[in-house]
Amino acid sequence: MRSRTDRLSGAFFLVFGLALFFLVIPEYVEDPQGGNLSPRTMPYVTAWVLAVCGGLLMLRPTNHAAPDAGFFLKAAAYVVVLGGSIYAMSLVGFLYVSPVLALIVMLMIGERRPLWLGVGVVLMPAAIWFLVTQLLERGLPG
Repeated sequence: MRSRTDRLSGAFFLVFGLALFFLVIPEYVEDPQGGNLSPRTMPYVTAWVLAVCGGLLMLRPTNHAAPDAGFFLKAAAYVVVLGGSIYAMSLVGFLYVSPVLALIVMLMIGERRPLWLGVGVVLMPAAIWFLVTQLLERGLPG
């Protein structure tokens, strides 16, 4: 039964990745004038990763058992935190919300080492800001 579920999941992600690559991204991602990187680069890479991983899951299903209810409650908590953060970003901006979001998520996954917390809270939002605003020449919320 598990291998059939994995194959169905794999087929879904294979079709989803291909639909993103051939239908959604070309239609909805604009190519601005100028800029060093095309805004389609990361979505295309992500779509291919989804499609390839879905195909691999179809070919080689796993032997893992279904997770317990606690796993789904924790996943729901992540969704609530991310949704609240997206809303907060629309109000006060990326630069203020992203470090707080990074800290909350890192604490939720159990990270307690100060060096890694510092990297996740300071360096990662700064790297995202640099890549998006400077290299891609796009604006972030706020």
